[in-house]
Amino acid sequence: MTMTAAIPMVEIWRGDFLESLHRGHAVVCSASGGVIEAWGDPESIILPRSSCKMVQALPLIESGAADAFGLTAEQLALSCASHNGAAIHTDRVQYWLKDLGLSDADFRCGPQTPNDPEARDALTRGHESPCQYHNNCSGKHAGFLTLNKHMGGDSDYIDPNHPIQLAVRDAFETLTNMTSPGYGIDGCSAPNFATTVHGLARAMAFFANADDSTTRGCAAKRLVHAMTTHPDLVAGEGRACTELMRAMDGRVVVKTGAEGVFIAILPEQKLGVAVKIEDGTTRASECAMASILVRLGALNPEHPAALKRRNAPILNRRKVTTGIMRPSDAF
Repeated sequence: MTMTAAIPMVEIWRGDFLESLHRGHAVVCSASGGVIEAWGDPESIILPRSSCKMVQALPLIESGAADAFGLTAEQLALSCASHNGAAIHTDRVQYWLKDLGLSDADFRCGPQTPNDPEARDALTRGHESPCQYHNNCSGKHAGFLTLNKHMGGDSDYIDPNHPIQLAVRDAFETLTNMTSPGYGIDGCSAPNFATTVHGLARAMAFFANADDSTTRGCAAKRLVHAMTTHPDLVAGEGRACTELMRAMDGRVVVKTGAEGVFIAILPEQKLGVAVKIEDGTTRASECAMASILVRLGALNPEHPAALKRRNAPILNRRKVTTGIMRPSDAF
C-alpha cells in the first residue's frame, strides 16, 4: 500500500510566494474505531515511531511490574516520553535505575547528546560524553528494564522476539485492530511496529475511552493521567508536546514521533487522532496537529502555543518577518 493520496496540509509562504508545501494523512477516530474525519489516505501504512510509546508502556502496568516496583506517575510519564535530556529527566531516570539495582550499561538505547541547552553545555564544559540515560527514550527503556526484571528476562530486551517486545506487539495489534505488516528498528533500537494511520488513531481512541472495567483500560487511564499531569516530563521546555498539553490544561494528551508523526488522545470527546506528514517534517506535523485540535475545539487558536505552530510568522536573522507557516485550506 502506498501513500499516493497524501493531501496538502501545511503551507510555507515567503512574501507572496508559496515556497514549500507539506502533504500528509490524518484521521480522527471514534470510540467504535470508526473514522469521524480523515485527510489523505487513512489506510496508508506508517511507522508510528515515538508517538505510540504509551502502547509500549501498557505491558509495564498490565503485568503488575509497575505496582511491584512502586512506580510513580512521574515514572509512568517518563516511560511514554521523548524527553530533552534535561536534569528533570535524567536525574529521575538515574534514580529509577538505582532503585532497580541497575546501571547505565543495562540500557540498550544508546547514548544521545541532550537537546536541553543547559545539559548539553554542561557536558561540553566538563569534556564529558553523553550517556544512555541522556537518550530521549531512556524513560521508555527504564520501563522495559523494570518489566524485564519483573519477568526475569534476558538482557537483550529490545530483541523483537523477547517476551517484552512480543507483549508490546500483542498490545499494539489489539489496539490498532490489525495485524502489523512488520516492524522497523527505532532510533533507540527497539522494534517499532507498522500500522495504518487509521490503526494508530484507533489505538489512541482506545486510550481516550479507557475505563477501570478491565486491566488494560485501567493501565491506559493511568498512562493518560501521568502524561497530562506531568507534561514537562513527556518532552520538555519549548517542545510542542509539553506546550500544547499545558495549553489545553491537561485535558488532552499529545505525543510526537519522528518523521512527521503526531497523535492526540481526547478523553472528554472520546476521540483519537493520528497525523503523518509524508516528507517527515516535524514543523508540519506540529502545525497539522495544532490545526486539528483547534478544529475539534480542544485548543484555543489564540493561545501562544497554538500561534507558535499555526499561522506562525517566519523571521530571518534580523527578526524581520519574511513569511508565514499556516495550515492549508484542508483544515
